[in-house]
Amino acid sequence: MNNNNLVDKAGTVREGEELDLDHLKQYLRSVLACNTDNLLVKQFPGGHSNLTYLLSSGNEQWVLRRPPYGSTVKSAHDMSREFKILSALKNVFSYGPVPIHFCDDHSVIGCDFYLMTYIEGLIIRREYPQDLNLSPDQIRQQLFNFFDVLSELHSVDLFAAGLDTFGKPVGYVQRQVDGWSRRWADAVTPDTVNCDSTIKWLYDNMPAESGKASVIHNDYKMDNVIFSVENPLQVIGVLDWEMSTVGDPLMDLGCTLGYWTQISDPDFFRESRTMPSDVEGAPTRAEIVARFQQQTGLAVDNFPFYFCFGLFRLAVIGQQIYYRYYNGLTKDQRFAGFVKKTHVLQQMCELIMSGKIES
Repeated sequence: MNNNNLVDKAGTVREGEELDLDHLKQYLRSVLACNTDNLLVKQFPGGHSNLTYLLSSGNEQWVLRRPPYGSTVKSAHDMSREFKILSALKNVFSYGPVPIHFCDDHSVIGCDFYLMTYIEGLIIRREYPQDLNLSPDQIRQQLFNFFDVLSELHSVDLFAAGLDTFGKPVGYVQRQVDGWSRRWADAVTPDTVNCDSTIKWLYDNMPAESGKASVIHNDYKMDNVIFSVENPLQVIGVLDWEMSTVGDPLMDLGCTLGYWTQISDPDFFRESRTMPSDVEGAPTRAEIVARFQQQTGLAVDNFPFYFCFGLFRLAVIGQQIYYRYYNGLTKDQRFAGFVKKTHVLQQMCELIMSGKIES
């Protein structure tokens, strides 16, 4: 196995997402206290929200994060919030990149941005890399390890991290349903599926709070995690903290399982998957919930609600992205198909609401 082939690599910056290199060089020269005359900028291929770039000068490398172009949802792209939570977690959760510098001077590149350390490793997207030949048993262990890191995050001591006043955990479930229902209404386009039945079902089936307040990632999925190239079963980094907060960990689990297709799922859902969770060896959602309960001591008594919420939330995020494309706020052709994805997610919600899919 050629380990170098497994390293996630940055490439050419996408059209319309270029950075103002001259201003950036001048600004970073003083911030980083190094010569930035030969600063190179590349862009990582993944992500449909905040944009991630690899900066390099000589032998040094940094990662720059900035909001997407054309977004009207400022709260979802708060760079200062992302920087703050990474700063708080760096001494209590070993998987986050170390934040280096935050900039709110829009004369540099036209928006807030921050720099963080670069973690080199393997990122798994829709398919397992061809050079990564894991057995079904190894895949199973890797994916359990993936969820164990989420459980570790939910076990972080809020006071030790200085995050005990970050977010509003009381009433979190209700606010999430309220908020995502509102965001859905704001992002509707003429070709959008109707999600009224899902919204009503979520309100009618809303469980009580779990009673546990944790740091939650809110977008924990395989392409937001870095695995070791030397030991691909080991998680070495967790990325994309833009939606993290303090809230109910069961909602965080539901958000992750909204991405989780499994072998027994309908073909229409498996065809739309964004990560290879429906391969031989991968644990089912029921097995993941069982392990999560064991690792955290929390009972997941209303799984259909959390799963349905995770799917609906993804439908809203996809619709928000498509809204930007539909209204000409972005040229990124990847966004054109998101309206179809929203239909798929709503169809899956309908199966859950009818009791045809429980886990």
